[in-house]
Order: sequence, then structure tokens, then C-alpha cells
Amino acid sequence: MRVRKRAGAPELVAAHPEFVVAEPTEWKGRWHERFGNDHPIHIEIGMGKGQFITGMAKTNPDINYIGIEMQISVVSIALDKLIAEEIPNVQLLHVDGSALTNYFADHEVDQIYLNFSDPWPKTKHEKRRLTSKAFLAVDEQIIRPNGEIHFKTDNQGLFEYSLASFSQYGMRLKQVWLDLHTSTYEGNIMTEYEEKFSNRGQRIYRVEAQFVSEEK
Repeated sequence: MRVRKRAGAPELVAAHPEFVVAEPTEWKGRWHERFGNDHPIHIEIGMGKGQFITGMAKTNPDINYIGIEMQISVVSIALDKLIAEEIPNVQLLHVDGSALTNYFADHEVDQIYLNFSDPWPKTKHEKRRLTSKAFLAVDEQIIRPNGEIHFKTDNQGLFEYSLASFSQYGMRLKQVWLDLHTSTYEGNIMTEYEEKFSNRGQRIYRVEAQFVSEEK
């Protein structure tokens, strides 16, 4: 998500270390300690302005959520929501989502959300797609055995690519929605992009894909 540079964003983020983790590498392997409980940990890679992750956190208070975003202006907008509503089970990381093993220990994460990721449509940019083999290998390292990725997009090409990528990696496609908003799926929390695209009449695609553990 691209937004204009927000005046005062760095200062706002720095003023709220209770929500935006200043040194996330120091919490690697200790995120339950950070939250002060042993609840499951779900992360959203590329959280945008935080509508999805804050909505999920309010709906599921017994789950810990970590939102990851590179753009500090966007992080500051998500932070506004946490400050206004005092949501205790969300932490934000202003870091590169491609370096997850710097911040999470092996099998420390229970579930991953990818919402409206950049499709990187050119073939030469395939390795930048968050559902490519290289990213899935990183995800598999930090997620618990048989953990899941929940993926949503409005981009049909990226969705088709992702289904193939998940399958070729050996993941199990638990459920697939080719038109989420006309389905019977309940409890959908929309992102800002999702609201915009669905209001235009665009189809929203969704899949729940599960890593298959070889452990017996």
C-alpha cells in the first residue's frame, strides 16, 4: 500500500513502543513473553493501514496478532487505531517482511495472513511475490507444523499463480473461494483495499493453504 509521506510519522511511532516494537530482533523466540500470555501468534505480512489486523484482534481476543509493514507512514496510521481503541493483543513491526527469520524463531508463528499483496506481474519479478517458493520456504521455517497461510487478493493472475505455487510446494489447499463476497463464508474482516475493490464490483479471491508436516 502506497501512501503519501505523513508528517510526524517517525515521531509518533517512536513515542509508542508499547505498540510498535523498536527492536524486534530482541524478541525473536520470546513473543509470548512480549504479549504476556501463551495465546497463538498470527502475523499479517503487509498490513497496510491496519484495518484487517485490528478487526481480527477485536474479534479474537485470545489470539496475539503481529502486523508487519515497511512504510512508516502506513505503520503510523495503523498505530492510530491501536491508540484510539486500546487493543492489547496487537503489536506492529516496521520491518521488511521478507526477512522473517530475523524476527521469529522456528515454528514460533501459528498462522500467516497475506492480504492483497503486490502481484509483481512481470515474469522476471516472480521471486518478489510473497507466494513464491522462496517466501514459502521462509514461512514454513517460522510457522508451526501444519500451520496455515490465509491469502486474499483481487488479482486473478496472482491467485492462479499462488494456487499453483502452494500445490507445487506440497501444501494442502483446505478451502478455495473464487468469489468470496458472494459465498457463504462468515466472519470476513475486510482490508481497506478489499472494501475499495469490492465496491467497484471486483471479485475477491481467497484460499486457506496448509503446510503438510512430515512428522509422524
